[in-house]
Amino acid sequence: MAIQDSTIISGNPRVVRNINRSVILNIIRKQQPISRVKIARLAHLNKSTVSSIVSRLLEEKLLCEEQIVDSNVGRNPIHLTINSSAHFVGAIYIDSRKTQISIFNIAGEQKDSVAIKTESVPGEKFVARCLDKLADLQESNDIEKIAGVGISIAGIVDPVNAEVIYAPGLGWDHFSIGAIIKSLRPEIEILKIENGGKASALAELWFGSQQADLRDFVFLSVSSGLGTGIVVDQKLVNGVHYSAGEFGHLTLFEGGEVCSCGNRGCWEAYASDKSTVQRYIAQKSLSRNDVSGISMQDIIRFARAGDEIAIKILAEKGHYLGLGIAGIVKIIDPQKIIVGGKLTQAWDLIYPKLEKVVKRKAFLGRFREIIVEPSSLTIQPRLLGAATLAIKEIFSDFRITV
Repeated sequence: MAIQDSTIISGNPRVVRNINRSVILNIIRKQQPISRVKIARLAHLNKSTVSSIVSRLLEEKLLCEEQIVDSNVGRNPIHLTINSSAHFVGAIYIDSRKTQISIFNIAGEQKDSVAIKTESVPGEKFVARCLDKLADLQESNDIEKIAGVGISIAGIVDPVNAEVIYAPGLGWDHFSIGAIIKSLRPEIEILKIENGGKASALAELWFGSQQADLRDFVFLSVSSGLGTGIVVDQKLVNGVHYSAGEFGHLTLFEGGEVCSCGNRGCWEAYASDKSTVQRYIAQKSLSRNDVSGISMQDIIRFARAGDEIAIKILAEKGHYLGLGIAGIVKIIDPQKIIVGGKLTQAWDLIYPKLEKVVKRKAFLGRFREIIVEPSSLTIQPRLLGAATLAIKEIFSDFRITV
């Protein structure tokens, strides 16, 4: 795989060194195991520069050396790989109903995890509880230090100022979550906050099975709400006010169902897991005692057991998803749309209706192929996305020390 845009610019030696460090780290991440000679060729750097930076990375325990046994050569070459077992990051995904806290290594592999109920208490108190749970995971796994923390949130997020601009499901409005975390855990060096849909897109870009071929795509994250992350030329699109990709709150039906944002007829009010559960309960005419705890996972299980209403409800979900996806196709014209969430476990029941609607609505009478496929990620995309926010900083660290 060719490495794009790896030409090194001149300037302040420390700036150049930091940029070269990042280029080398990412080449190793994408092509490991790899030799120093090949790194120099791909990065357009001389061998002494590569050797110097690699030596520092080995000292930092970011890299490992391994000898490749080859009977066809006289001296077995030494290749470099990422040392995934030496560095860890914390990941927190905050949704309106449940919050997940995990520790990952820098290869995106989950070390441990815990889930807690999202509480409608003052935000500062709940964030402190999340950090306590993260500290508990560190202690139980004998991890003295984490390299950083990433947090994904169901809401509009300002990642530059680490602020939640608006998260209706959490009751947060201009909530300075980054400042609170820094006051509680000042030792955390890397702290990144992002919207759940955008974080999911980043996780797919870094750890999905087709990461090498993905350049322009939309990730649709389906849970209690709908979140989308737009990636153009392998970069997340934020928008001027950080609300790019809020397709879940585009009006699907004027005057329709009430949405969590307070408006009526939003796409999210029809295609989210929450709305799917509500339609199932209504069509089954269940009593209050019968509906306690019913989730999207239950509906999938009911459908697999032959529940006709559950099967019908999942097909309806495909229909509503298709209506919104058709709009995304017209607006963005992406390489593909990747869908993540529990619904991927019932893709065979949901996709046929989704595909039918997209083909009918998206192309204005001119057929062309648009790929809509389930995410390849095996870990909850918004949670892995939170980890990826911090991991990405380790591999793209341009911070300058003078």
